[in-house]
Amino acid sequence: MATNITITEPQSRKLPGWLWFIALWCFGVAAAMSLGFAFKLLMNATLFAVR
Repeated sequence: MATNITITEPQSRKLPGWLWFIALWCFGVAAAMSLGFAFKLLMNATLFAVR
């Protein structure tokens, strides 16, 4: 007795390419701004402590 086995791929939550581009761009901008803010705080803490 042969049974037909149909393999259905699970529906993955796949985002379209343009949505990935926007998400990664926003993540990059946020990372750069937070890094710049931390650098600014470090510079303010060290430059004014020298005087």
